[in-house]
Amino acid sequence: MANRFIIGKGELLTYDIKPPAIKPSKAHPYTLTEAKARLIPEISNASESLEALPADACPDDVAVAKVDLHPAYIAKSFFPAAFLRHAGLTPVGSRTVRVRPKKDLRKRAPKECETTQLFVAGTREAFARLPSLAEQLQEGSNEAIQFSEFEHVASMAASDRLRGTVPRNKRVFEVGLHMLPDTGAEGLSRAFATFARSRGFQVNTDFDFLVGRMLFVAVVGEATKLEELAKFTMIRVIRPMPALRGARPFPRGTPLSVSYSVPRLGPLSSEPKVAILDGGLPPTHTLGTYIGRYEHSDPAASDVRDYLDHGLGVTSAFLFGPVEPGEEAARPYASVDHFRVLDATSDREDPFELYRTLAHVEEVLLSRRYQFLNLSLGPDLPADDADVHAWTAVLDTTLSDGETLLTVAVGNNGQRDAASALNRIQVPADSVNALSVGAANHTSAAWQRADYSARGPGRSPGRRKPDVVAFGGSPKEYFHVAAPGRKPQLAATMGTSFAAPLTLRTAVGVRAVLGEAVHPLTIKALLIHCAEMHAGAHPDDVGWGRVPADLNEIIMCGDGVARIIYQGLLRPGKYLRAPVALPTAQLTGNVKLSATFCYASPVDVEDAAAYTKAGLSITFRPHVNKTAGKQIKPRSFFTQGEFRTEQEQRTDLGKWETVLHASETLRGQSLKQAYFDIHYNARDGGAVAGASAELIRYALVLTVEARRHANLHEEILAAHAALEAIQPRVSLPVRTSV
Repeated sequence: MANRFIIGKGELLTYDIKPPAIKPSKAHPYTLTEAKARLIPEISNASESLEALPADACPDDVAVAKVDLHPAYIAKSFFPAAFLRHAGLTPVGSRTVRVRPKKDLRKRAPKECETTQLFVAGTREAFARLPSLAEQLQEGSNEAIQFSEFEHVASMAASDRLRGTVPRNKRVFEVGLHMLPDTGAEGLSRAFATFARSRGFQVNTDFDFLVGRMLFVAVVGEATKLEELAKFTMIRVIRPMPALRGARPFPRGTPLSVSYSVPRLGPLSSEPKVAILDGGLPPTHTLGTYIGRYEHSDPAASDVRDYLDHGLGVTSAFLFGPVEPGEEAARPYASVDHFRVLDATSDREDPFELYRTLAHVEEVLLSRRYQFLNLSLGPDLPADDADVHAWTAVLDTTLSDGETLLTVAVGNNGQRDAASALNRIQVPADSVNALSVGAANHTSAAWQRADYSARGPGRSPGRRKPDVVAFGGSPKEYFHVAAPGRKPQLAATMGTSFAAPLTLRTAVGVRAVLGEAVHPLTIKALLIHCAEMHAGAHPDDVGWGRVPADLNEIIMCGDGVARIIYQGLLRPGKYLRAPVALPTAQLTGNVKLSATFCYASPVDVEDAAAYTKAGLSITFRPHVNKTAGKQIKPRSFFTQGEFRTEQEQRTDLGKWETVLHASETLRGQSLKQAYFDIHYNARDGGAVAGASAELIRYALVLTVEARRHANLHEEILAAHAALEAIQPRVSLPVRTSV
């Protein structure tokens, strides 16, 4: 039997369709009279609080208030743009909060549930006029309808801006500042620096990051004065500056007396461009022939031994995977460049090192030289639902075009206190455009999450985190990597730091074998699609599952199996129909259909509640005709329950997730001209975006399994002339399909 490789060009089967009819509008919990009676006193109190602020806390007399939407109005179509425009207010961000609505018309809605809290900016004069303006609203107007969708209105207090427990001896903090649309950062930065100095704080202007409409800066001062600093109205968040994690997750790898053999052959392919961002490489090591460029992000800084050992181990994990003691290491799929982004300045615990290192990482990403990168470091900080961190914002922004696959280690804090969520995935593993990787404890079929590996969930969107896991080592089965020195010896280690580059190795292997026919975003979808779930494993532990160790499980198809990839661009507001590639003849018996959608999304850094600017509404129709006199209507293939807890009732959560994966078993006769309809929803700041919204890159991986049809792969190719099996670009020994 000939080798069957995955089938490409599924996108040639797709075509645009007309949008469905619009459903009628919903009933509203509050009348305008009820809304006025409840909200106008709240607005008056908020205005008085803002008026009491010192003048220098309100640059250009601008202040910020918070508006909680009723949980029934979180969809972008209900964004209160008309009312805010009428009131002279500008939305500058959002986050998700829990509220207890006064009234709720939704069936089975809990007493307390999640909703969107908007941050709105305007002059204090505009806020002072707001009670009178609200009183004059006329029933039936857009402004009145949107005003009635508010649940609460209040001014921002210092407690709204302070995050985390602040030790009294802490002196360095990071501050996120709201930016008004169409305004520069220079004026805001200058106003904040002046205000901060007058309150005893010094702003470090050497390291600041403008991402989207958020300006992140570092400040130094007394923790006891933070509440005074938090009066500056354009502050979104203040938190202690976290330490940098990643270089010392465990004691340094122990060199073994056992040696290994360097592979006799060179890299399988010269095409993939790969980089490791880590702690550098020691002066002598055995990876020389597989290392391309080696650069110091800060040439003036010195090396640190622990960082060098970590960088060598991470690079070894990418090149060889876990090395078997006494054996020849696996052949690398590609050579790799290494960037030393950690150095002696980091080792001195420079309080600004977190931002300094991020600047190094951003520089490499913005160079656009690499299709594949690994990052096994970041802030020692669990992901936060309320606010997006600068590290995550920078990564998601630079990766939003979908042209780069970045693997990120989720962190080794899995054994920390769960009640305080200190064991949650660490920044920037909450990135929606990167591939977040946790660690499995064994290479055998009896694997579980390694106990040190950080747990999910991620933020929403990005709830299912880690995305995947891979072998990272454990005390019972270490991850063996190359040790420093001229002789090929091994070091025994473990950590998510090594699971992440091992996953990148698999991704690069797919690209090395199949070439440019498979896009980096499609490879991300393939890794998730083919991940194996352990019986009883929880998604918060392992995400979508463990990445296969055998590359053939991803790129090849056995008897009765066909895997098809669709990849391309989606236009905002449009509907695309993606037919499921099936044989001409009717399938018999049970048919298992597995689908994975993956897309790269622009992000709104300031809108934690509406972070991804792109979302997909996907419906599935298995049969175009009637069966037993009943029409089989389009339905969802992906469960919304995947992305919410029992208490959450947000109906749009799954729509904004950048990864969707599910499987379903159907009878063969229930499948005829099956298809997925894909609608790209675009939003900006939580509101409906116009036709000028960006195109987004998407990937769809479909696997059809029909065990009664051994030649399913060939039958599908025969039925669709546009499709073709992707032929390998390099000579690679692969097993024959059985």
